[in-house]
Formats: sequence, C-alpha cells, structure tokens
Amino acid sequence: MNNTIVQMNNITKRFPGVLALDNVSFNLRKGEVHALLGENGAGKSTLMKVLSGVHIPDEGHIEYEGSKVKLTSPISAQEIGITIIHQEFNLFPELSVAENIFIGREHTAKHKWVLDDNSQSEATQILLDRLNLDIKPETLVEELTVAQQQMVEIAKALSVNAKVLIMDEPTAALTESEIESLFKVTNMLKDQGVGIVYISHRLEELALIADRATVMRDGTFIGTVDYHTVLIDDLIAMMVGRDLGDIYPNRANKPSDETVLEVTNLTREGVLHGVNFELKRGEILGFSGLMGAGRSEVARAIFGADPIDSGEIKLFGKKVEINSVYEAIEHGIAYLTEDRKKDGLALGMSVQDNIMLSSFDDYSSQFGVIDETRSDNISLDLKQKLRIKTPNLEQLAGNLSGGNQQKIIIAKWLCKNTEILIFDEPTRGIDVGAKLEIYELINQLTKQGKSVIVISSELPEILGMCDRILVMRNGVITGELSAEVANQENIMKYATLEG
Repeated sequence: MNNTIVQMNNITKRFPGVLALDNVSFNLRKGEVHALLGENGAGKSTLMKVLSGVHIPDEGHIEYEGSKVKLTSPISAQEIGITIIHQEFNLFPELSVAENIFIGREHTAKHKWVLDDNSQSEATQILLDRLNLDIKPETLVEELTVAQQQMVEIAKALSVNAKVLIMDEPTAALTESEIESLFKVTNMLKDQGVGIVYISHRLEELALIADRATVMRDGTFIGTVDYHTVLIDDLIAMMVGRDLGDIYPNRANKPSDETVLEVTNLTREGVLHGVNFELKRGEILGFSGLMGAGRSEVARAIFGADPIDSGEIKLFGKKVEINSVYEAIEHGIAYLTEDRKKDGLALGMSVQDNIMLSSFDDYSSQFGVIDETRSDNISLDLKQKLRIKTPNLEQLAGNLSGGNQQKIIIAKWLCKNTEILIFDEPTRGIDVGAKLEIYELINQLTKQGKSVIVISSELPEILGMCDRILVMRNGVITGELSAEVANQENIMKYATLEG
C-alpha cells in the first residue's frame, strides 16, 4: 500500500535573474516527519511556498493523495489539507484564541451575519483538547507564551483538517521544556496520520523527531536519507558540498591575564541577584542556562539598555558608569542582540548604512558632512574581510540571509572598533555553513586581542567555542567551568540548581 500523500515532481521555479529551484523532487508520507535541510538560500522555503500555493512552479507538477493538483493560492492548498506554519506567526495578539483559529471562517448563526460565539468556542475547545492544551478559547493571544502561540497555530491548521503540516523553524524561540511539549504534539499528529515537513537548522534536535531528511543545495535536490541511520557529519557535507570536519575552530590562542571587564554585585530587583564575573583580554566567555535564567539581562545591563539597582562595572581596572547604550558604545562595548531583525539592523536601509550606523560621527566633519570616500572604503573593506554575500553595498539589509545579516552587525561594531563584543544567540536561525563562518570570525576577533561574551542556548556551541563557561539560573551565577572540564551534564546540573 502506497502511503505517499504528497509527491512533487521536477519542480523548477525562476525569478528575475535567479533560478530558485532546478528540477527538484520531494515526497512526503502519511504519518511521518520529513526534515527539509539546507543552508540559507538552498531553496527550502521556495519549495514549500510552491507546495503551499504561494508560488506557482514554472515546470513540474504536484500529486496529492495520488491525483495531480494545481495549487494557485494558499487558499487552494488549504482547501485540500496543506497548511504552513511560518517562523513568524500569523496571529492577532488582541484577539482571542478562538477568534484567531477561525478568523475568516467564523461560526455564524442561522442568519449568517450574527456570530455564534458558543459554537465557535466549542469547536475551539475540541481542537485544544485534541492537542492536550490547557488554554481557554476566550484567552487573548497576547497573554500566551511563544510556545502556546505556536500550539494555537497548529490548532488553526487542524481546524481546516490539515493532512499536511509544514513547520518552519518551529523551535527557534522555545525553551527545552517547550520543545519537549511540541515534540509530544508532533508525535501525536504523526499517530493521527498527518504528514509533517519540518524545516530546521538544529540537526541534533531533529534526531528526536525526524523519520527522513531531504537535503537541498543551491536550488537543487541533493538526496533523501533515513534520519535514524545517517551521521550528522554526512548531512552537513551534503548541505555545504564539502566536509567541514569539526565545525568549531581550534582555539589556538589563549586569553591573557589582563582583566578587561569586571562586574561586581550586579543587581536588578526581580531579575539579577548579585552577579559577579571577570572577562579577560582575548577570551571567549560563555553564558549558559535555561531560558529566563538572566543571561540576556546581564548583557543588557552591561550595555546600558536596562537600568540596575546596584553593582559596579570596571573596564581595564577603572570604575565606569554606564547609564545608556550610547555610553556603553563610547566605552568600547558592543552588543549583538538575539533578535537581529528587531534590534540589530535597520532592514530598510542599505548594507553600507547599517555598517556605518554606529560610526557616522567618526566619519563626518564637524559640520556633520559624511566623508563618503572613507565611508565607502571601510564598508567595502569589512564586506570583503567578513565575506558578506551581497551584490553591492546598496542592497537592503533585509534582503540578505540570516548569516549575512549577522555579519553586517559584526561589521558595524568592527567599524566602531569596539574592544568587548557580546554575542547573544549568535547563530540562531543560521545555517551550518554560515555558523562556521561566524565561529571563525569570533575566533579571529580574540586573536586580535578583543574579548567576547557568547550567550547561547545551544550547549554544543557553548562547549565548542568558549574558554570558560558561566552557568546561570534565576538571575544568579550557579557555576563556573573551564573548557577542559565542561560537559553537557555538569552545565545542566548547574542550570537546574536552586540558587
């Protein structure tokens, strides 16, 4: 018996000047999780937009439950049971769970123009019960956690009787416990015969949920493998077209004994409780811990983005007062936030303007006139050194991949010649090839004598990159580990300690 629910055959899609998909084939079975892998720009999203009716292929065809179909819009895909959950949710925060699930398909009374709230609430409760969710239909979406909002998106998909569910980076903003809950729901949907396409860069995580994996590269199909038998190193080689070996660069240089940053008794009521640590010149210092442990809050306090109630910060042995982001930048501190699109970039501005964003004063005359020649030269130099892939410096930052956007932010702070760089979730949503480049850049920064703090929820990243690791829980540093003795077990022990 053939249990294939979707068969995409020889799909080709062209955009002006770009061959986005080149003769790609892909199939999905009922009741399986099929991982779709590849670097940013590999064509994964384009292929799924074809499957969900957003794009119409130039060549090739799609078969659904054994019959050839033509999907001309997302509605046409949804009507036959194909739904996509985007990484950025399509929810209305000010509306209730029930209103979000049935928006555009509201339950109405006999006269049609009168809403039937009771019927809609009952239908919502059935969906929530199916997913074992302890959420009330009348709850406003803005009151839910990110994980609960994701479950609402899944409930919305099930409300149209989805048989194919496409999930794009579903765990990017979830905690470990929330990921576990998502996987339970995913397994439940598998048992109910739903076919799931799962797009993710987190290869270790996929081992817990994926049955098969298809790898794409440069808009082409590379291969489909059984996830339970393939090695992660082999998947990486398929994705990037070469064997990366150990993805974490060798830490040949060691930190010096010079203390560049000393934080003493950093306190903010209800958030941070007497945080103490030092950062050495040329060191990569890792901050680990579960979501909400206070890692980002420490960074924001040092960077002047959040106020503190008490505590002392010393730079190169001298006490400093940092009451604003501007003062932190003037003291040579840079902060690369975890949400680069929201807080790190001006997406509607050019690559060059983003690189220069923190340094316009340094490249301007006393009358505020920018020295275009110097600005062009430094931007071009940083583009080449950091290998930012962009047609030109006038390209909008919002049009580049996540990895290249992260490089633009690094370039912005190198242009300012900062001495201390804080990377908050530096590779979130970035493909494995770009991750390697970011790791190499961080390593190069420390070779130049700069000091780096890395905040990451990915334990392999913390273990692979850092000279020393601080573990936090509930706004307190509960453990300090050298790279030589650190492992996932003792990090998790400190991360779950009462403190």
